[in-house]
Amino acid sequence: MSMRRIPGLLLAFAIGIALPAAQRGTPSAGRHNIVLFVADGLRPAVVNDSSAPALSALRARGVTFTDTHSLAPTVTMANASAMATGHALGDTGLFSNSMFSGFPVPAAGGSVVPNQESDATLGDMDQHFDGDQLNDGTFLAVARAAGYHTAAIGKLGPTLIFDHTDRTGDPTIVIDDATGTSAGIPLSTATAAMLTSAGLPLATPGRGDNGKGGSSTTPGTTVANVAQQNYFVDVATKAVLPAWKQAGGPFVLVFWSRDPDGTQHFEGDSLNALTPGINGPTSMAAVRNADDDLGRLETALDALGLAATTDVFAASDHGFSTISKESQTSRAAKASYPGVPKDFLPPGFLAIDLAAALNLPLFDPDNKNAPVASGALTKRGNAVLGADPAHPDVVIAANGGSDLVYVPSHDHALLDRIVTAVAAEDYTSALFADDAFGDVAGALPLSAIGLKGSARTPTPSLVVGFRTFSTGCRDPLGCGVQVSDTTYQQGQGNHGSFSRADTMSFLAAAGPDLKAKYTDALPVSNADLGRTIAELLGSHAAGPGTLAGRVLSEALVGGARPPAASPHRLTAKTAVAGVQTVLAFTRVGNTLYVDVAGTPGRTLGLAR
Repeated sequence: MSMRRIPGLLLAFAIGIALPAAQRGTPSAGRHNIVLFVADGLRPAVVNDSSAPALSALRARGVTFTDTHSLAPTVTMANASAMATGHALGDTGLFSNSMFSGFPVPAAGGSVVPNQESDATLGDMDQHFDGDQLNDGTFLAVARAAGYHTAAIGKLGPTLIFDHTDRTGDPTIVIDDATGTSAGIPLSTATAAMLTSAGLPLATPGRGDNGKGGSSTTPGTTVANVAQQNYFVDVATKAVLPAWKQAGGPFVLVFWSRDPDGTQHFEGDSLNALTPGINGPTSMAAVRNADDDLGRLETALDALGLAATTDVFAASDHGFSTISKESQTSRAAKASYPGVPKDFLPPGFLAIDLAAALNLPLFDPDNKNAPVASGALTKRGNAVLGADPAHPDVVIAANGGSDLVYVPSHDHALLDRIVTAVAAEDYTSALFADDAFGDVAGALPLSAIGLKGSARTPTPSLVVGFRTFSTGCRDPLGCGVQVSDTTYQQGQGNHGSFSRADTMSFLAAAGPDLKAKYTDALPVSNADLGRTIAELLGSHAAGPGTLAGRVLSEALVGGARPPAASPHRLTAKTAVAGVQTVLAFTRVGNTLYVDVAGTPGRTLGLAR
């Protein structure tokens, strides 16, 4: 039986979110609409009246959140899971964009380190983990069960995660990069007719020149992702919203803008150079592109007479930094690889260095476990180490500013050897080890950053955060740099680190349920955002885990103010090879906010 055929109350119980009586079945007459607009990778410091007028105006007329937090690791799919469920990553189990699955994932070519930004991969993961890898309901699934019109439109991966267990395309409309292909969620007959009536194609266009990532000798893109995102906005403003207006009843729309993230990753303004990095004209064009999309959505709401009854949340999933590929200690940086500039770190440098330090063979999980010879690279930086790649001793998932390391055997001695090797490198800043290993030299426990909970997916044995610094501009966080384990080039952009440049996200909101012209100085996170939207829907994010965000009551009309924020600092008991992880965090009641983490002197935003 498909999930959409389960009655609303039973579905709400099954996915772990309790609906009050007024919300079972048909929504009550007074319910407001909700739009969640996510500008992937948007930094709050670049939003002003000239660079992003729509975002700036939303912030000015509604709620300005000044102490924003991405969940760490600061990557897209992890934070999408937090927004969708209102839970931290230790509960959702979506620990990063690439992570160890524990089984060969068919849609990922049999890899055990799949990229989660794939509709097909998400389906395989759900099927393997009893129908829902997150083990928790999403607010969009709750909304459709309660009779709301629901849609998720935008970037491949995070768009689907908001209602990933119903893959029918009906009643939740899902339109992303894969729409119109066999890899995407199908369009229902009604949705296809809706698009056709609006004169829109039934397949998403590609990124065109914006999809050109360049190489170590060729600059990447110099244009924003305009054409593809214009299509997504057209779908929302010319087809979906008018149809909902005609049908009547409340709705919830999630719109995930690939810009500025996609353009900042590929930008061609700074080939192999740290300046201007992600502060060049191409990245700023991407910020304006995302802002234009929000402006068009708001204009459509107003024209349809829906603005007064719609709460609009504008958020980003994480911050952003410029990529460095420099190291003086790495064995990988001293070797020669095709397409990698001399003395630069290659993609997969952590795996290469660990294979050498542990004297273990290296295999590529993204190439059918093919052995990787000296001087060769894996496809995406991921690796499995050991004599038998089908039963590896170590698994490494490369994720930009931080990597996940797994020891499937849970061998404490092997983990100690890994930590010793990693700590000897000048690119290492932060170490977080699975609590099951007890005290680990130089490291803090995963639980300290909300990564130990009720997750169904394999828990990382070690999270390695890489060195971060600033190029020295007036606002150090505005020109942050990170050593990044990635296929992108030095000078392009990435995220994933524990620096404040990456943990600082964007959030603003306005609408009938939000206070007007209010500045909220309390810490807020992406998990709080998901929890608050669930609350506005009349539901309560329960789920099997305890790592839930808080309701942002202080920003809601008539809402009570929570306890005051209290800053804290936690330091690993011992150091190893100069690495001693320090975590600066804030608490509001029982809710944890990671400000910055790493070794002092190697971590942007961390005071000594």
